[in-house]
Amino acid sequence: MEDLTSRALALGQAMGFDRVGVAPALPTPQTEFLRQWVARGFAGEMQYLVRRLEERVDPRRVLEGARSIIAVSLALGPEAEETPPGRAVGSVARYARGDDYHRVLGERLRAYENELVTLAGQPIRTKSYVDTGPVQERAYSAQAGIGWIGKNTCLIDPELGSHLFLGVVLTDLPLRANAPMADHCGTCRACLDACPTRAFDAPYVLDATRCLSYATIEQRGAIPDSMREALGDRAFGCDLCQEVCPWNSRSGRRPPPDPLGLRARLAPRSEWGAPGLEWLLGLDEKNWRTATRRMALRRSGHRGLLRNALIAAGNSGDSALIPAVQRHAASEDPLLVDHAVWALARLRATSRARAAGRGSGVTTS
Repeated sequence: MEDLTSRALALGQAMGFDRVGVAPALPTPQTEFLRQWVARGFAGEMQYLVRRLEERVDPRRVLEGARSIIAVSLALGPEAEETPPGRAVGSVARYARGDDYHRVLGERLRAYENELVTLAGQPIRTKSYVDTGPVQERAYSAQAGIGWIGKNTCLIDPELGSHLFLGVVLTDLPLRANAPMADHCGTCRACLDACPTRAFDAPYVLDATRCLSYATIEQRGAIPDSMREALGDRAFGCDLCQEVCPWNSRSGRRPPPDPLGLRARLAPRSEWGAPGLEWLLGLDEKNWRTATRRMALRRSGHRGLLRNALIAAGNSGDSALIPAVQRHAASEDPLLVDHAVWALARLRATSRARAAGRGSGVTTS
C-alpha cells in the first residue's frame, strides 16, 4: 500500500496538480456539520445541497466500496493588471475570469483516473468531481493534508494561499491517508471583520444568504435592498474575505511552475479582468453567451449578471451610465426594472449632490 500511495501521489503531481493528498473515504466532523448548517437555513436557495445531503456527508454513498479520496489543488495564476483610471468597471471573482475550471480540471482528473487504473495493475472503481457532485472537496482536501479550512471557510495552503481550484477522486484503492494540516488562523479575524454584510455567523461558519458571492451567483430573484450598497462594484462573486487574508498577502508569492500549461488554460480573459459596466449593461443574451463561452461566469445567467451590473452602476456614482441604466428601467422584466430604478435613484442623487457641491464651492471628491 505504501508504494502504491507514493506512486499515486507522484502521478497526481505529474498530471500538473500543485498539491495531492489522500483522505479516508469516511464521514468527518466537517461533513457531518452540513446537516446542521442546512437546518439553520444557511444554504438559502441552494436546494441541490439538500437533495443529496446524505451523500455529501458520507462519500461511501457516492461510490460503493470507496476506501480513499485523493484530493488535488491548483493555485490560480497572478492577478490581472490594474484597471485604467476613469472607467466605471465591475469586479469578477478571480476564479471566474478565465476558462471554466470545472471543465479544465475535470478533463485532467478523468485522465488521472485512467492512469490510476494502469498504476494499480488491476480493475478499480473511481469517480472524480470538481465542484460538480455530492462531495465536500474542501473538507476532504483538509483531511488529506493539502491545507486547512480557514475562518472564512476557504481552504488555505500556507505556501499558495487560498485562491485554489480543488478536485477529488473517489476510489476503492486502499491508499495510506495523509495527516491533516494544523489550523494556522490563530487569533486573526481579518476575514470576519472585513465582510461588509457580516455573513459569518461565527468563525468557520458562513451564512450563505448574507454572502455577496451567493447573492450575485446563486440567488435568482431580487437582491435585498439592505445588501445592494454593500455589493459595491461586484458583478460576479466576491473575493474580499480572501483579499484581506494574511496568507494571501505574503510578498513575493508566486504559483509553482506550470509545465503542462494547466494554469495557463485558466488565465483571465482580458475583457473579464475588469469589465466596463457600460459594456456589461449593453450585453444582450446572444452577446453574453458569446462573451461567456466556456466560462464559469455562466452560473449567474444573463439576467443575473445584468441585475448585478445595475447595482454596481448605481454604486459607481458615474452619471455617464444613466442612459444604459434607463434602458433596463424600460425593460419588460420586473427584476431588471426594480434594480434599474434603484440604480437610477442612486446615480441621480449623486449627480445632484455633486452639482450642489460645485455651486457652493465645496468639492465632493
